[in-house]
Parts: sequence; C-alpha cells; structure tokens
Amino acid sequence: MRILEDIILKDSIEIKASPEAVFNFLTGITDDQNYKLWHPQDHIEFCWIKGKPWQEGSVLRAKEYLKGELHTLTFRVTKVIPNRTIEYVPSFWLLRIYYPKNTFIIEPTQNGCIFTALGSFRVGRLVKTFAKNKLASGIASVEKHMKEEGENLKRILETTNL
Repeated sequence: MRILEDIILKDSIEIKASPEAVFNFLTGITDDQNYKLWHPQDHIEFCWIKGKPWQEGSVLRAKEYLKGELHTLTFRVTKVIPNRTIEYVPSFWLLRIYYPKNTFIIEPTQNGCIFTALGSFRVGRLVKTFAKNKLASGIASVEKHMKEEGENLKRILETTNL
C-alpha cells in the first residue's frame, strides 16, 4: 500500500523552431529580463545562487506567481542533455518527497520540435480526501502556468529572431 501517490502534470506543444533554438532560449534564461520575457504575467525574478547557469549541480532561485500567490522557488539542476533535456529538483531535499522533479524535453520533428514540460508531485490520501478542492485548484493553476509557458515559448521563437 502506497502512502503517497504520484501526480504527473504534462504539457506539450509543437514549435516551428529547431531543438537548438528552444534549448538556447531556455538556457539563455540567466536573469530577470529573459525570465520575464518567457512569462511576463507571472515571472518576477530569476538568479543563479550557485554554480554556472544550466550546469548540473547549479542552483537557481526564481520568484513567480502561481494561483495568484508569489512563490520563491529554489532548484538544483540535475540533468542537462544539450538540445534534448533539462531536469531540476527542489534544492531542499525534504521538498523532493512531495515535489520530486521538473523536466523539459525537446523532441525533434520534421518541422521543428515538440516541447514538453513535466511537473511531478506526490500527495497523500488525506490530502486527496480532505483537501480535494484545494488540490484540484492548485493542479489547475500549475497546468495553466505550464500551458502559458509553452504557448509563450512558441510565440517567441516563431515570431522573433532570438
């Protein structure tokens, strides 16, 4: 019997840009300016607090709005495969029990690529039973944010010369 249940949120979008262009945009997020460009409505601040940008083991801090509330998030980059994958986890080990990882996957297609964002969460039965509405609202908010990031990335890369 499992105490915690995995919830995987996924959003994919086709982008008429090369995998290299998508990867370069993502790894070009090294400061507030580029972070805000990606999601002007919700992204507030972004900085690297340890290591070089987008290197395995490096730590970033981001401030963004989710569900109308400002959150400060600190992550450690755990996997970078150029033009294919970026994976990151909460820097505080205890949070990884409930929020194991986020992943960006870039898959080449004939006309560009598919960009997929994955967010992993773990919740207990008590939360699912007694906080069902709050959980559903939180999931819907994160799904909306992920979808907007994908749509913004598509718009940016298909309409500008970055």
